[in-house]
Amino acid sequence: MIEKDSITELISFIKELYVPKYISDREKKIEGIFVPLHEPNFPGNEKKYLLETIDSTFVSSVGAFVDRFEKDMSSIAHTKRSVALVNGTSALQISLILAGVKPHNEVLTQALTFVATANSIAYTGANPVFIDVDRDTMGLSPDSLERFLTNNAELRDDGCYNKVTKAKISACVPMHTFGFMCRIDKIIKICKKWKIPVVEDAAEALGSSYKGKPSGSFGLLSAFSLNGNKIITSGGGGAITTNNETIADQAKHLTTTAKIPHKWEYFHDKIGYNYRMPNLNAALACAQLEKLNLIKNSKRDVYNQYQSFFEDKGIKLMNIPKETEWNYWLMSILLDDKKDRDLFLTETNQNGVMTRPIWQLMYRLPEFKDCQKDNQRNAEFLEERIVNIPSSAIL
Repeated sequence: MIEKDSITELISFIKELYVPKYISDREKKIEGIFVPLHEPNFPGNEKKYLLETIDSTFVSSVGAFVDRFEKDMSSIAHTKRSVALVNGTSALQISLILAGVKPHNEVLTQALTFVATANSIAYTGANPVFIDVDRDTMGLSPDSLERFLTNNAELRDDGCYNKVTKAKISACVPMHTFGFMCRIDKIIKICKKWKIPVVEDAAEALGSSYKGKPSGSFGLLSAFSLNGNKIITSGGGGAITTNNETIADQAKHLTTTAKIPHKWEYFHDKIGYNYRMPNLNAALACAQLEKLNLIKNSKRDVYNQYQSFFEDKGIKLMNIPKETEWNYWLMSILLDDKKDRDLFLTETNQNGVMTRPIWQLMYRLPEFKDCQKDNQRNAEFLEERIVNIPSSAIL
């Protein structure tokens, strides 16, 4: 059981840690500080590139920074192509469509995720099926995935089908929770055996890698988010990465309202989406990508200080999973039970330190309550115990 004194000590530690960031005058009392969970840093060329974009007048979805951002993302993800989009949700939705997901199909994913993962599946007209996670990575468990498929699926000439619902299982979406990499290589191997395309939800994992291979390079397609709370931000933004040139061309076409290029004619060959990232946002993204390693290094220092603090406090800081190089996006602690979790959340948030629980499991939400799921033992264990703590870089 966690003691209030331990929480009070942690609150003071966090405020002292972030004093240089929020208070220039050391004479002021730290009691008045509010420490957010995660806020953006703009340490480089952000203002310069934004002004260049404004001066160019190319502020919408065509411009030099859009092209540059796509090249930069491909370089970071070690993929042949990247497509810049307005947010991570649209990136995942389009990725699923291009992976072959159709209405009334099923997509295997985890219930322990942000709602955008499940929403993106629903936008395609498909239904999510929720598979349990591993406790250490908090991401999709390959053992649970294989067990579910063995017990519930069958292979046909045109792919994998659910024996219970009779629906086609047309994709699998593992999500790298808080930037921790799931055991994606094992997931890829299992899905290959069952003829299921893998779409990597890397929304939180920009800058993370697994066994030396970067996030966003494992799946047929992968989706990233550059929302304001991510490790870097474009204000609003996302990206698809892929090694398939044909799919990349299709993604760019589909998200540019499916317009056939022409100097003056407006001809659209299918129902498309207006999902391309504006050049203004891409300018911010390019400046942020230049400082990705600087931000990661600062956040690593924050994590190391948390490690030292928690050593003798009886509170477990979530350790970096084996063979993962982490981006240190959101740091989290594991408490003993839901009662301790709720006490911790109440005390910290009432005293100027923003903390938050991990998400409610997707099948607890009314829109997904009837979706098929396996035994969610690990997901429910983590749901009751995980709390995110302030994780901003200090620059």
